[in-house]
Amino acid sequence: MRDADPRIVLGLHRSRHERRLLTGALDLGVTTIDTSTNYLGFRSHQVLARTAGDLLPKFRLSTKVGYFPAPDGAEHSLAPGRLYEAVEKAARDLGREPDVVFLHNPEHSLHEGAAHSRDALAQACAALEEATSSGLCGAWGIASWNPSPLTSLIDATTPRPSAFMVRAGLLVGIRTLDAADAVATSWGLNSSMVWGMSPFGGGANAPVWDRVDPRVFLRAGAGLSPVQAAFRAAYELPKVGTVAVGTDNPAHLQDLIEALAGQVDERTIDEYRNVLRARLRAQSA
Repeated sequence: MRDADPRIVLGLHRSRHERRLLTGALDLGVTTIDTSTNYLGFRSHQVLARTAGDLLPKFRLSTKVGYFPAPDGAEHSLAPGRLYEAVEKAARDLGREPDVVFLHNPEHSLHEGAAHSRDALAQACAALEEATSSGLCGAWGIASWNPSPLTSLIDATTPRPSAFMVRAGLLVGIRTLDAADAVATSWGLNSSMVWGMSPFGGGANAPVWDRVDPRVFLRAGAGLSPVQAAFRAAYELPKVGTVAVGTDNPAHLQDLIEALAGQVDERTIDEYRNVLRARLRAQSA
């Protein structure tokens, strides 16, 4: 087993939750896994406990709460009582307390005016803070697919998370990148406390990676594949310390670990963000 590398998290969003994947990750030094109450049809926690309960203590484990089973599949809620109970249930189903529990996509329930939304966000955060204080989890955070609605809702009354998860990578729009930066600044979170997710925009096999060469964002990227270069660049768009990536293939994890050796050309990254911002202005004109 290699030394643990905290910069990569194995995400289980589309995973089959197979034991061989978890043992393979451990062998490669990937010792953090990320799941959610609603993954695998709301069965992720139970399946993990059943198929790999003996392995879970070897991982740093994060999960998410906010989605609940409903007749039409799922519903989202920021009700503090439901969130607290969801953290309790997560610990029971997993057979251990999660190390981090994220409030999952709070923006999905923030549509009723600024004052109401600000209170709803603060109360939801307070519920996770209480769950952490009660020992149901080690820490709490926010995971947001679209952080733009959060930028105007955070004030001195909003509890401060210890982690913030957002989309990262070359396919993320400038609005999301700027909003992620603004939210992290509002909460006083440095880059080591920010997690990236979905670095390939849905899949490393997408046709876009055959049409572009992300190695232009690296100082010496000739030794890496375009997919590896795209993964390395994701740590800069926005600036994050950790990236959660999904796969059912340990060999893919091996490739991504090797990508971490790449050195990013920060000037090219800055130029890219400026190009995205200029394009947005032109579209809005």
